[in-house]
Amino acid sequence: MPVVDQRTAPSTPRRRPAPRLAVRKGPSPRGRAHGLWPYALIAPAVGGMLYLLVYPLVRAVLISFQDFRLRQLIAGDAEFVGLRNYRTLLTDPRFWEVVRRTFLFMAINVALIMVIATLVALMVERLGRIGRTVVLCSLVLAWAMPVVAATTVFQWLFHSEFGIVNWSLTSLGFDSFERYPWFANGTAAFAILVTLIVWQSVPFAAITLYSALTTVPLELYESARLDGAGAGRIFRSVTFPMLRPIFLLVLSLEVIWTFKAFVQIWVMTRGGPGDATTILPVYAVQTALSGQRYDLGSAASMVTVVLMSGVLLLYFRQMLRQEDETR
Repeated sequence: MPVVDQRTAPSTPRRRPAPRLAVRKGPSPRGRAHGLWPYALIAPAVGGMLYLLVYPLVRAVLISFQDFRLRQLIAGDAEFVGLRNYRTLLTDPRFWEVVRRTFLFMAINVALIMVIATLVALMVERLGRIGRTVVLCSLVLAWAMPVVAATTVFQWLFHSEFGIVNWSLTSLGFDSFERYPWFANGTAAFAILVTLIVWQSVPFAAITLYSALTTVPLELYESARLDGAGAGRIFRSVTFPMLRPIFLLVLSLEVIWTFKAFVQIWVMTRGGPGDATTILPVYAVQTALSGQRYDLGSAASMVTVVLMSGVLLLYFRQMLRQEDETR
């Protein structure tokens, strides 16, 4: 029988093992721990936000539906009265006068802030390096000043006896402004508050708009100038369409900022003289503190939130409609 050499004999092909089906296993305990770790890290921040923002809002909503006065604040046996507080509030002529003044106050402030901030941003864009640095630093310093400190400075500026404004006007020959009581005149006090809030708000809006201006390609400006467009036409046709979302954002923030302005008015005039500088946030605090009507004060706060949200929703709707038409 012949002997076959195993080294030269043809090898028999080996059968490959059948591939095993991959079985998906559930996440390991270590994987689950890693998946929960990010939520554990943000849990304290979320809990703090819920406690500081959501809980007071819910509590204010509940108080607005209760008979909540000083006795109920101490004893804690407030009774639900439904919409009675809102009916009392909405049938008060003084409340509607305050609403009218609030919208007037907001419109004047927002218009001045947006116009001045846009002009400042356009000016900073055209300045040299040194001038731009000086202006931006000045804006940041003005923006960083605490609200109460700035309000106190304005009180001293318009002080009837020691204020530099009266001294300057008297030195220029306006003798009628000698010891002029600015805060005893409703129109004058209103104008001073508008000046203060505009002065505090312009830095943020101007810096934001300037930052957005730096993103507009220079080629667009050069093309517009070659077509013979002037500065106004360039702003309307190039700058504003490119920065429309930023303008919308800044305008929305300024509406919120001016609509809920409270500290400046409360520190400077407390809503006076009379009701000349009383807007909705001040009215809510006056109602809650003067007669211990915390229920009416909460109702006024809720109406303020609803009105502010309505204004923003209407504006967003109009802006989105304009964007759809331009597409």
